[in-house]
Amino acid sequence: MAEQSIRPFTIGRKNSLFSDTPKGAFASAVIYSLVESAKANGLKPYVYFQYLLSRMPDMDFKNDPEKLEALLPWSAELPENCRLTADSEKNSQED
Repeated sequence: MAEQSIRPFTIGRKNSLFSDTPKGAFASAVIYSLVESAKANGLKPYVYFQYLLSRMPDMDFKNDPEKLEALLPWSAELPENCRLTADSEKNSQED
């Protein structure tokens, strides 16, 4: 069970060997962190990223950085379709 829980981390670590620049490695780490945070908060990472990428271009974060709070993985303001349901959790555990 312990090995299964660290598998995504070790695969991600191995993939980071292919980052050509420090900025690329940093970007990969940010994405990996967001994916794992989404999972830890009961979100569907793919749907969550779709939501983020559809909302962020229209938001003015520079003048109003508090708007980011609504997009964080633990925000109660996220739409229900981003959240895992009992059925989707059961299906992902069976895979």
